[in-house]
Amino acid sequence: MLGLLARAVLRVIAGRGLPRLALRAPWAAALAMTLAAAPGASQACGRVTLANMNWQSAEVLAHIDKFILSKGYGCDVELVAGDTLPTLTSMMEKGRPDVAPEAWINGVREPLMKSVKEGRLHLAARSLKDGGVEGWWIPQALADAHPEIKTVADALKRPDLFPAPEDRSRGAVYNCPAGWNCQILINNLFKAYGAAAKGFVLVDTGSAAGLDGSLARANERGMGWLGYYWAPTPLLGKYAMHRLSEGVPHDAAEWKRCTIKPDCADPKPNAWLPADVYTVVTDRFQKSGGEAVAYLQRRQWNNAVVNKLLSWMQVKQASGEDGAREFLKTREDLWRPWVDEAVARRVRAAL
Repeated sequence: MLGLLARAVLRVIAGRGLPRLALRAPWAAALAMTLAAAPGASQACGRVTLANMNWQSAEVLAHIDKFILSKGYGCDVELVAGDTLPTLTSMMEKGRPDVAPEAWINGVREPLMKSVKEGRLHLAARSLKDGGVEGWWIPQALADAHPEIKTVADALKRPDLFPAPEDRSRGAVYNCPAGWNCQILINNLFKAYGAAAKGFVLVDTGSAAGLDGSLARANERGMGWLGYYWAPTPLLGKYAMHRLSEGVPHDAAEWKRCTIKPDCADPKPNAWLPADVYTVVTDRFQKSGGEAVAYLQRRQWNNAVVNKLLSWMQVKQASGEDGAREFLKTREDLWRPWVDEAVARRVRAAL
């Protein structure tokens, strides 16, 4: 149909008596190519709502999906504001939005898997191949200078390498911001590793900005830093950091018994598991989305790529839409395998 329309446009141009001039005009050729290349999957894809989660990595991924689904597959895409629990609950109970591009599922695993088993929801690609990462980090430069420091216990042997801001005779472990669940974890693990007896104090960072500021200052000044952090984040795209091994495997029973409990009396060392991060799709879109669903089943990236993109966005004060365009323009080597060549051509043309 669209190919016939393109040819009809050219016939109209020719019928006006200026076939050679018109056919050579850039606008005419561009119009014909655009009409001929318009995606034939639009009817199959139709309308789709994407959850635009309220953190940067999810926001930029939602805009990447919006661009590719609309320009490449002809979907009618709407972004809707979201957050992990309310979005997934709405998808489980009401069947909307259609897609959660970056769903951190650990906190809602049981009801989500029940919905998947019942066929109401479907897991597409693992959005972050290496999962969301939490744990104890030190600057990469310090890790390179001290290859003997491989675990948390190794770092706690050297308070001199991680001087506390208020008392440089003691080492510092920088805690999670107030009100975050990970603050409970670090409090318990600080106690579990006997860090106080080893010459360390637990530093209250107060806020996400305080935590970021402490890490940035240490890197800018070439100083040691030890504390909680996570990925993907803009800061880990700017500063090279090394995640320490906890030195023990993850103990799920101990995690539930004590690690996540406020003021647990007898915590033991424990390890974080990477957070599972998936794209979640409703059954309606799974059945009606056509090739667009296949794209969502292939589309994934890793923390290193996301960290670098988020860092670029922070420096440029860029929006999620800006970040999506930057990624699509500069990293075709990554997104090209997600789509077939016809879709890739349409995405390139739209850029």
